[in-house]
Amino acid sequence: MRVWTAALLAVVLLHRWVPEARWLLVHLTTLGLVTNSVLVWSQHFTESLLHHRLPGTARSRQLARLGVLNAGIVLLVAGAPTGWWWASLAGATAVGAAVAWHGAALLAQLRAALPSRFAVAVRYYAAAALLLPVGAVLGAVLAAGLPDRVHARVLLAHEAVNVLGFVGLTVAGTLLTLWPTVLRTRMREEAVRVATRALGALAGGVVLTGTGALLGSEALALAGLAGYGLGLGAVLVVMVRTARARPPVDHAGLCLAAGTAWWAATVVALAVLLVRGGFDAAALGRLTVPLVAGFLVQVLLGAMSYLLPVTMGGGPAVVRAAHRALGRGAAFRVVVVNLCVLLFALPPGMLPSWVRVSVSVLGAAVLFASVPLTVSAARISVAGRRAARAAAGGAAAAADGPGGTSAAAAAHRPAAGGAGTAVAAPPEGPPGAAGPDRPARGALAGVLAVVLAVAAGIAADPAAAGLGAPAADGAGTAPTGETTVVRVAAREGMRFDPAVVEVPAGDELVIELVNEDPTGVHDLVLDSGAGSGRLAPGQSATVEAGVVGASLAGWCSVVGHRSAGMTLEVVALGADGRPVAGGTAGTGAGGPAGAPDPAAAADLAAAPGPEHTTRSPVLEPVTGPVEDGRRVHRVRLEVEELDQELAPGVRVRSWTYGGRYMGPTLHGEVGDVFEVELHNGGTTGHSVDFHAGVVAPDGPMRTVPPGEALTYRFEAVRSGTWLYHCATAPMSSHVAAGMFGAVVVDPPGLPPVDREYLLVHSEAYLAPGDEPGTAVVSPERVRAGTPSLTVFNGHATQYLHEPLRARVGERVRIRLLAAGPSGGLSFHVVGGQFDTVHKEGAYLLRPGGPEQGGAQALDLAPAQGGFVELTFAEPGTYPFLDHDLAAAERGARGLIRVEG
Repeated sequence: MRVWTAALLAVVLLHRWVPEARWLLVHLTTLGLVTNSVLVWSQHFTESLLHHRLPGTARSRQLARLGVLNAGIVLLVAGAPTGWWWASLAGATAVGAAVAWHGAALLAQLRAALPSRFAVAVRYYAAAALLLPVGAVLGAVLAAGLPDRVHARVLLAHEAVNVLGFVGLTVAGTLLTLWPTVLRTRMREEAVRVATRALGALAGGVVLTGTGALLGSEALALAGLAGYGLGLGAVLVVMVRTARARPPVDHAGLCLAAGTAWWAATVVALAVLLVRGGFDAAALGRLTVPLVAGFLVQVLLGAMSYLLPVTMGGGPAVVRAAHRALGRGAAFRVVVVNLCVLLFALPPGMLPSWVRVSVSVLGAAVLFASVPLTVSAARISVAGRRAARAAAGGAAAAADGPGGTSAAAAAHRPAAGGAGTAVAAPPEGPPGAAGPDRPARGALAGVLAVVLAVAAGIAADPAAAGLGAPAADGAGTAPTGETTVVRVAAREGMRFDPAVVEVPAGDELVIELVNEDPTGVHDLVLDSGAGSGRLAPGQSATVEAGVVGASLAGWCSVVGHRSAGMTLEVVALGADGRPVAGGTAGTGAGGPAGAPDPAAAADLAAAPGPEHTTRSPVLEPVTGPVEDGRRVHRVRLEVEELDQELAPGVRVRSWTYGGRYMGPTLHGEVGDVFEVELHNGGTTGHSVDFHAGVVAPDGPMRTVPPGEALTYRFEAVRSGTWLYHCATAPMSSHVAAGMFGAVVVDPPGLPPVDREYLLVHSEAYLAPGDEPGTAVVSPERVRAGTPSLTVFNGHATQYLHEPLRARVGERVRIRLLAAGPSGGLSFHVVGGQFDTVHKEGAYLLRPGGPEQGGAQALDLAPAQGGFVELTFAEPGTYPFLDHDLAAAERGARGLIRVEG
């Protein structure tokens, strides 16, 4: 636990420089802290509740389970930032196996023990442990990379099984006995009966929710959440009735109460999100902080605040002192944490960036304050035990005599009223004895601390909070109390209609946005932070802009749409009907043109990262079935939105055909038929244009909305090296994001060669993404003509470290295609000369001519293709490059290794 706590603290402090920091923060908490705690304490409670203590020989197996669990966690933690999918798979397998082994051991203890009133708690633990292996498998599937829509469904199933199932069932079973013990009150008579009934509802709800998510059935998932909510509601009713007798006042009780409240709130919020937006990974991501910090961490801290002093022992007085140490500032700490979580749970855009930073720093500092407080409590317990050992033997014997109470007996004494719980309350003291003396003052101090953190964030960037220069000119505008409602349509061709909205200054503005584009996905974001979220064709949303005191700018945030002119201008009109001075209207078409280039610091001599698989440059032979005398090539292109490495250390949010930046290569001959099924698994509209086909573009090249498909069939009537690419506007952004590939059509009688390669030249235009370590396409750089990288076959350094191969005397053909989106190619092999040059369907040079000519470069404009042939007279390493040397220095180069 100490190791995982230290690792978690390190990631918190260094998260800006740690790859996959968000994933690590979540999983170091859920796996490193929570899962280890579950395995340790569920075993402890099982032995106490069943009165069936395991022999010492069984402890080695328990330690072995913990060893397997933590080895698996190490592999998972290593696999996420490095992209080692094998490590993620092995880690998930180890974690699942360890927890399943733990569940089997609990069931064995349950069968071996005598009947117990609290056996239902052990059934909760066993059911929870048997769910986690399923969640671990789902986690490994997520690590493999999935289309966005499938990713969202698997993510929901993963969270339902692991958080609501594994952790939720464990918490519900533990609170049956721990809650009244912490409150030092009698357990409700109906508690065991309700817990027994709730188990089926909770477990069944998890199974239905996970199954519904995997099948893509929102109705089934909602039914599962409803069943889970009924079971959770029954548990919470018993908790509330128990607390009426003695409300929580110390840190343990307050944390458990707050944690269970967030538990219930996130289940309700999850159901609402599912109803409103379906399976949406971004929406699910907004529940991460409430689930992890609000529910999991607070329940863990609450339980540990109570259990650690009791199990460390030292006598009644020492246990009380340790509780006081762990409960210092309880009201302050609980109020701060829960207000911070509440702020993070606000809708996107409501919390400015610097406010999020200041609030997160405060919340993390308060949570990690438990570490030194735990150390302080441990020192008190150790000192108390030493003092007890130093006491006279006679006094010790008296303490254990008929009239005395030993520490061991106190540690297992029933809660007040004889509930017979697994861990006893410390000897009675006044309410709040283990917590702060003045909880009201602590709570007020917590509120003030959060207010100061928010104020500090606003002071760091007033404009982001609407208090800077843009809002100053309208700051004196008094609200009129009137509301202006405007209907705005997102239309085909990337435009808003109307593009300018006028509203009286002081009115509250409500924009009813409808997406009337038949194929494209759009949204509306205002620079005030309000937004609509992504809308599929035909969908609508209401954007509440608030009181308008100055003009505003709005735009569509889908990549490339803003730079293509999809902007909205909100003009605030004064009493004289003229626009109010100031504001940001008219700036919507801008963008981060001056943003730093994520590729600037890339080491273009380094090897590709371990998660990158070098794309084979070998042009495979023509294959395919022959039907009615013609070869037919059937291809499925699945549009996926994935992070891809384009250079060492440079990962780009890519739009792909078939899961890789640059789509698959199609190879045929003149007369062959290509039948391509395009399935759009992305979040916006996409299409495909095959230059090798001669077809009317209206049907087969139309934009396909997310979740839909089309079939594109064409005959290759002419030879060449042809480009295919996404034809959805803005095409430059779609191509720069990776949506391109090659169709090679051989002419009749093409002479054979010893080796044949294909190199597709393209450019990447990058800007920093929202997540550390991930870049996005920059339409502004495309427009300015300033590429970040120029690459062959989708990566800048792959052929420096895995060169093309040839032997002396072999004839080598190199097919070339300039995919753009903007730049062409001048292909050159250092130390070699081309005796054959073929460009755009015709030979420019052939061997044996009277001129005995040769060529040093093949020049191709964007979307042109061709090939060169050469032989090597000597062994050695021959560099190839784009002889636009700036492009070569950006990555358009590689090596050919020639052996004798």
